[in-house]
Amino acid sequence: MPPRPEETELRRLDLNLLPVFIALMRERSVTRAGEALFLSQPATSAALARLRTVFRDELLVRNGKQLEPTARAEALLAALTPSLQAIAATLAGAVPFDPATDERVFRIGWTDDVGMAAKPLLARIWQQAPHCRLVIRAANYRTIPGMLESGEIGLALGFMGDDLPALAKQRVLRRGSFQVLRCAKTAPVDLEAYCTRPHVLVTPRGDLIGFADATLERLGRSRRVVLGVPEFGLLRQVLLGTELLCTVSDALVEALMAPEAGGGLAADPLPIDSPDSVMRMAWRTALDHDPAEEWLRAQVVAVLARR
Repeated sequence: MPPRPEETELRRLDLNLLPVFIALMRERSVTRAGEALFLSQPATSAALARLRTVFRDELLVRNGKQLEPTARAEALLAALTPSLQAIAATLAGAVPFDPATDERVFRIGWTDDVGMAAKPLLARIWQQAPHCRLVIRAANYRTIPGMLESGEIGLALGFMGDDLPALAKQRVLRRGSFQVLRCAKTAPVDLEAYCTRPHVLVTPRGDLIGFADATLERLGRSRRVVLGVPEFGLLRQVLLGTELLCTVSDALVEALMAPEAGGGLAADPLPIDSPDSVMRMAWRTALDHDPAEEWLRAQVVAVLARR
């Protein structure tokens, strides 16, 4: 019996090239794609050359310091992603996981504020799975959906909305409130002080407007945001010794005011209505039944979930 057309096409392609293609499309760099797959740069370049031959297209072309996908590459990615996710899900269910001996690489994206509260999580993972490795990617509520969709990360942790891609599942870890963080040497904050004292805003994109501004506008009030910083890790040094205020989640307040954090900060209830601060865990549906990823999610729940 002659081979079917689809079998003939599959024989043309080494399926080991597909993870390289996905990594190249994600990283837009031969070097970074190779690092993600633990391949040398020459090996990754050779794989790209073979992919170009198989698909009869350049796939990725140089544009300054990064590679840009061709239309053919974008179409291939859209067509291949669902199939690869289905294969990964099928294989994951058959692969056992022993945290004491396995050498799994976990890829996690988390927001900066969650990262500051996650030190106990890292300690727990390494204690129970000493041979596993972690790749932590900086993320925010805007980038997490795309990072999950592309496969750049398998798990996301952050204060984010529920507008996640269809291929992702999620769980709320904790709901809390927002508080006003300040230097402990300054006066407590009421509504008048909140409107008159200067504010710092953590703003990865550089904008200087937060949810509090819309609420204040409805009250006929306003505040002065005089400083924008890219990450929550800078708050301690900018708040200490100043009149600056910062509106943050109660989970971050706990992390910054923990005894080991160094002291010097205080927090007051936010004097205006605000939405809940919701910490979520999201993961790729393809990894829903992966024993290793299930174990990882259990560690996250044990450390970060509020019961």
